[in-house]
Amino acid sequence: MSGIVVVGDVGLDVVARHEGPIPHGGDVRAKVHFTSGGAGANTALWLRAEDTETTLVARIGDDSGGRMVKGELEAAGVRCEFAVDPEEPTFCVVVLVDGAGERSMLADRGANARFSPEDVTEAALRGASHLHLSGYVLLYPSSRPAALASLAAAKKAGLTTSVDPQAATLITDPAAFLDDVRGVDLLMPNTSELVALTGSSDPEAAKELLDYVGEVVVTAGLDGASWVDASGTITSVPAQPAECVDSTGAGDAFDAGVLAAWLRGESTVEVLRAGTRLGAQAVSKVGPQP
Repeated sequence: MSGIVVVGDVGLDVVARHEGPIPHGGDVRAKVHFTSGGAGANTALWLRAEDTETTLVARIGDDSGGRMVKGELEAAGVRCEFAVDPEEPTFCVVVLVDGAGERSMLADRGANARFSPEDVTEAALRGASHLHLSGYVLLYPSSRPAALASLAAAKKAGLTTSVDPQAATLITDPAAFLDDVRGVDLLMPNTSELVALTGSSDPEAAKELLDYVGEVVVTAGLDGASWVDASGTITSVPAQPAECVDSTGAGDAFDAGVLAAWLRGESTVEVLRAGTRLGAQAVSKVGPQP
């Protein structure tokens, strides 16, 4: 298998794990961790953990945070094809994690918001067989042209493609989103994103998406994951047991497991198990990366 190119956000995560509700105007005790993050970087690092050659295409700021994140990624073996923004800072997100492991995020996309078609170069795609696009790039108007350019460049270069919609709340025009991903080989929504796209949480509803994409894989948290192939056949596996400490990045890890196994040519069941295995590993620790 040749390498995978991941197009997505990269930056800094400030993870605050707190017990109980946060009182308005008050204080609450928390454990705070400072890590690298961003959906693109998370998936890239989980792919490397699966021994997959990975290139990450993104935009960072000309600042210490960007240099730190790039250094960590390269040390882990990720090839970084980064544009450096001279004005905007590196992406940063504050992640609030409650006692049940559920996360809420306050995101400043910074340089990622200015990701442009020129940032997706021929050199970034060289030697790859597949391109994976994070939906955050596609769903923000300022970076959408770059997302579309990356899919077009991948198609021209003969790469297979996948898209994780990433954020159900940002899918305000499902028809436009589906038109943007038309022709993608694999769409990877979670249940909330499936609802946003079809109006239903039932994996059967994913069959509607086959008018636009080749195949669909749906992750459903504790309910496992399902694969809908081009013929409409559904294969499902249960979730792997894990104590949920922090759900941040679980979907990014799932994506990496699925893509690595799928591109190795493994069976559908084994592909889904690879995704749920990495998802379980992700939720059992603080932070979004291996």
